[in-house]
Amino acid sequence: MPLHGLGGLERSVRDLVRHLAARGVDVTLIVPPPRAVTRHEAADPFSAPALTLRHVSYLTFPFANRRGTTVLDRSSSYLLYGWRAGRLAGELVRQNHADIVHGFGASVLGYARLRARRRGAAPLVFNPQGLEEFGATAAVQPWMKRVGYAPLRRAVRVCASAADCIVATDRSLESTVERHLHPRPGQMRTIPNGIDLLETSALAGPADGHLIRQRHGIGPGEIVLLSVGRLERSKGFDILAAALARAAQPGTTLAACGWRWVVVGSGPFQTQLDRTIDGHEIGAHVIRVGRAVERDLHAWYEAATVFVHPTLYEGSSLVTLEAMAHRRPVVATRAGGLPDKVRPGENGWLVPPGDIEALTDALTSAASQSAALASMGARSREIVEREFAWTSLAQRQIAVYEELLDRT
Repeated sequence: MPLHGLGGLERSVRDLVRHLAARGVDVTLIVPPPRAVTRHEAADPFSAPALTLRHVSYLTFPFANRRGTTVLDRSSSYLLYGWRAGRLAGELVRQNHADIVHGFGASVLGYARLRARRRGAAPLVFNPQGLEEFGATAAVQPWMKRVGYAPLRRAVRVCASAADCIVATDRSLESTVERHLHPRPGQMRTIPNGIDLLETSALAGPADGHLIRQRHGIGPGEIVLLSVGRLERSKGFDILAAALARAAQPGTTLAACGWRWVVVGSGPFQTQLDRTIDGHEIGAHVIRVGRAVERDLHAWYEAATVFVHPTLYEGSSLVTLEAMAHRRPVVATRAGGLPDKVRPGENGWLVPPGDIEALTDALTSAASQSAALASMGARSREIVEREFAWTSLAQRQIAVYEELLDRT
């Protein structure tokens, strides 16, 4: 990010390499060439002398990344990219230009194969992120994804087997990593994805929240429920629409206060989500923002009363951390790494994924506890400062590198 989109993985890689470079680590970042729409933005975040960009082309088929093609692309084109990118990492190691190879997902496949053949001299750190190809934390994966992702699952297991260290991105994901990747004793470390608090605070403050509320005609007493994410079925926005329709029935606290649901994001599920919203007759309360620039996104965090993340499965959820950094309480599902961040009774509510009734109850509870929301938001900020700030996480990652290098 901004080389390739605004997703959680892109944000994590950007922040990690910038904070490593700030601590004197020379980083070579191997990525596809920047997309044309972001090319003009690409230089600034990677201008540090300690950062070098190396590009490997991502070769895919026509019409890839349209709805219904993601699984096919990730089990074919992505693996080819991972082979080529990993081989480039191996060449850097051979030329003594790299002491550590840190791979995210199957993008490091080529180097993992070299390591498996004992031809890669530098230690391999492997971060599988949210393990979506395995169904993440879900007990059962849909059969079409189970079949379609089979090549990708095999590649990820090859990477994990060859790695000197597997990074779990949250404590609550440790069991998921163990279940799918079977790490050897001592192979797994837990280092969360984090956020840059200085950058987050600089992007927007309370005044920006007030302004964006005024711009959209939101009254000072109205409850703003904010959701951020790519519009896909897995994000559970249709579940939230149904829960809101129940929670805002006439006579309820939410209806009495007045409310808005702000949705930031775009994606293939947008048309179906619009139909769901219209079907529940809540369209007059919904503000569809689409994709937002960073400053507007963070202004919406400041404008929100409660952040709501109804995802069906999840990795680390950086958008939840961002909302917490802006001192917002959270209603979320017990998916992925969210239980590490949202502590019921302290800074929010956790409900089972896909449970409309439980989500309705949580929304009702949040609306009826308006006096407690500010203190819950303050607790959110404390959790981020203590456990999820890059100022400490980057040093933990460096400690892993140093430990592995001491073994060699």
